[in-house]
Parts: sequence; structure tokens; C-alpha cells
Amino acid sequence: MAAIWAGIDAGKAHHHCVAIDESGRRLLSRRVANDEPELLQLLADVLALGDEVTWGIDQADGGAALVITILLNHVQPVHYISGRAIHRASESYRGEGKTDAKDAAVIADQVRVRRDLHPIRVTDDTVTDLKLLTGRRTDLVADRTRTVNRLRAQLTGIFPGPERALDLTNTGPLTLLTGYQTPAAVRRIGAKRLETWLRNRHVVRPDRLAEIAVKAAERQRSSLPGEKLTAQLVHTLAREVMGLNQQVAELDKAIEARFRDHHTFDVITSMPGLGVILGAEFLAATGGDMTAFGTADRLAGFGGVAPVPRDSGKISGNVRRPQRYNRRLQRVFYTSALFSIRHSEDSRRFYDRKRSEGKRHTQAVLALARRRVNVLWALLRDERYYEPTPPKALAA
Repeated sequence: MAAIWAGIDAGKAHHHCVAIDESGRRLLSRRVANDEPELLQLLADVLALGDEVTWGIDQADGGAALVITILLNHVQPVHYISGRAIHRASESYRGEGKTDAKDAAVIADQVRVRRDLHPIRVTDDTVTDLKLLTGRRTDLVADRTRTVNRLRAQLTGIFPGPERALDLTNTGPLTLLTGYQTPAAVRRIGAKRLETWLRNRHVVRPDRLAEIAVKAAERQRSSLPGEKLTAQLVHTLAREVMGLNQQVAELDKAIEARFRDHHTFDVITSMPGLGVILGAEFLAATGGDMTAFGTADRLAGFGGVAPVPRDSGKISGNVRRPQRYNRRLQRVFYTSALFSIRHSEDSRRFYDRKRSEGKRHTQAVLALARRRVNVLWALLRDERYYEPTPPKALAA
């Protein structure tokens, strides 16, 4: 018996598995339902082909969650290979057709010849929960952004003054729009009564908000077409945004409570610019296990903040931005670097130095993010907190 490599082209209802030997010869090709008994039988059949099996798969969650869990529970090495990598690799294999069987065979062969694929490891319950919670938060924030944009569009059609002057993501302006959406309605109630109405609903600085609304209403005496129906839509959309704000706030509390259960919480949040939400997203994207990346350079590459060389012939030193990286992790690195410029003198000095060297704003922030990856890597490796000045080495 010899080593076996098995590739799984994962789907929602069915997977296709191809197993090959060290020469690339197919030993098994089977379509199986995404059902535990069938997957266990597939595992047994593949294990019967050789002494050691290495698995590859093109999804790391979703429809592949069951088969991955089964493989990891049976102490099987599983490697992830992205769909884009499979598509590019398949061009070098015979035939132009695309089938699940061919994709599974490409996955198996790529796992056989490559040594740089990311291993899928068992994650603790905290990391799994944070993946779910931060994913849900991302969806809610996207929903809120779309709803706010719709609200702005509708309000501009009947009462553009408040749309320009107010932040329609805040509770105060949204509360105002649940009661009064048109210039005529605001003028009828007047500044004093509107201030009292807002104060009774616990709006912060109701006098200032009432003043802005009444001034905008006094400047617009025209009633625009469709005003009555649009006002109803504005009322509905404002309530939707308030509801989404409440859901995001509740999720933030749940994320913080779960994040605090992880042993890296204090280390990650000690880094300037990495608060609870960004820290939780970092943990969800990486699992908190730096040994899975090997080096800080690989973590930076995975997060999309490390430049990629593009040398050819006599041209050297040419670099470009990477095309393949984890988008969510890059957002964490970039956003946390922006926050650190405001709150950390070291980050501000580094950013200003890069700007003085002629780098654009985005380039300077990415350079800072890349530097911070090294620092965060070292903190997690050594299990110590961030200090503005590195500790001095002990004398020998």
C-alpha cells in the first residue's frame, strides 16, 4: 500500500470525490450525497486504498462543513484550495470541459504536488461562534447601508434639506423622521413643540435637532409630487434603520461577550486600533493560531497587505498589490491601521514618515498595516501585551 491523495469538489447536496495514487492514476471517482452515512462509507473506501490519505477540498465551510468535520474527527489531514486556484490549474490539464469529476481530480493532483496549501484545522467553539456572529454582523451592516441609501433617496424627493444636514444613521434624525417627514408637517408643529416631542422620546440634544428641521422647513414652501406616499415610505424606512441599529448593537454585545472567552482577547485588544469588533473579526478570519501560517510574512500575504513581486528579465524590484487574499482580514488590518494613526504616536510618526517619502495616503496606511502585522504576530507568539516601547533585552 502507498500514499493516496483525495480531492473533493464540494456542493450543497452532493460532493464528487476522486482519489489518485503517487503517479496520478485514478483509483476512485464517486459522487456522494452530503449525508453522514454516505460520507462515512466514502471515507472507509478511500482509506482502504492506501496507508496514508491526504485530502483536498474547495470549500472551507457552508455545504462542506459536514464532510470536513467527519474528516477532522477521524484525524485526516485536510487542505483547502480555492475555486480560483482550481480554475487556473485546470487549464494545464487535458480537455476544456468542466465537470465535478475533473475538478475533484484537479484538487487531488494539486494536493499531491503542492506544499503551500492551507491546512484546515479543528477550531474551538469560541472561534466558530465568532465566525457566525461577525458574519451576521457584516450582513446586517450591509442591509443597514442599503436601507439608509433608500431612505436618503426617498427623503431627497420630498424634503432635501434634512437629508443634507442630518446623519441618517443616528437615532435622533431617524426618530424625527418616524413622526415628521414633510416641510409642512414640521412647520405646523413648530420648534418648541418638536423639541418637546423629541425630548419625550429620549433624543440627545432635541433643541439642536428641532432647530435644524424647522429651518429646513422654512426654506422649502413647495409641496413636491408624491409627497404623501413618499412620506409613508420614509417613515417605514426610518423604522427599519432603527431596527437594524438595534440588532447591530445587540450583536456587538454578543460578540464582545464571546470574544472575552478566548485566551487571546487581552493580547489582541492591547494593540492600538484593534478594538473588540475588529479583534473578533481578526480571530474569526485566522482562528488565532499563528502556527497555521508559519511566518508573519504568510499572515500578511493572507491578509492582502504584503506586496507581490512582479519581476521579469532585467526588470527587478517591481511590486504590485496582491489579487488573492482574504478580503475581510485585509479590511481588519487596514481599518485598524487607520484607527491607530489617531490613537498611537508611533503609528502617526510612521504614517507621516511614509507620506514624507512621497507615498499616497492608501500606500502609507498599507505600509503601516504591514508593519503592524509583524507586531501582532510577535505578541500572539510570545503571549504578551503591546507596549509602545519594546522591552529591553536582558543583559547576558
